[in-house]
Amino acid sequence: MMIEIDDSPATSPATSPASAALPPQGAEQTGDNPSPLTGAAAVARGVARLFSRHDIMVMPEVCLPNKRRADLMGVDAKGQIIIVEIKVVRGDLLGDGKWIEYLDYCDRFYWALPGGFDHTPLDWPEFMPERTGLILADAYDAEMVRSAATHALAPSRRKTETTRLARRSMQRLSEVNGWIDPVVQDFF
Repeated sequence: MMIEIDDSPATSPATSPASAALPPQGAEQTGDNPSPLTGAAAVARGVARLFSRHDIMVMPEVCLPNKRRADLMGVDAKGQIIIVEIKVVRGDLLGDGKWIEYLDYCDRFYWALPGGFDHTPLDWPEFMPERTGLILADAYDAEMVRSAATHALAPSRRKTETTRLARRSMQRLSEVNGWIDPVVQDFF
């Protein structure tokens, strides 16, 4: 499934593309949030906003059965599972060999980087550009640079992962609402 970004006012009236100028680092914001999001948190927010407009709901920091942790994991309206790996430091991008282990748990895999980040390494064969997507994001929005190819999970794996993600989401919601005590480790 290819997500096409339409920045026309009819589809995204209150958003700005990731390539738009950000407030200067350290600039104060008005309102309830006195400090701007930076780093991976800013990228995650921008990606979540982009995906939300396309009916893809994501959750941050999801433990996988192989003991890896996906930065963002989500499900689209068709039930496909998406994993997003966020990188904000070049050394982390070039030194990360674990990301390939995420591919067994998603139908589509994306890299998400902050705007202005040199993303040319993601065109190298070891980063599988024919399979992985690329998103540039800031705290306000995101832009799809390259769509991820779909590599369908086996139905049994998709059911297992969807159920696990749903249960983890309910657990987090119950913790936020104070219905249960926060858990020390992930069970799902």
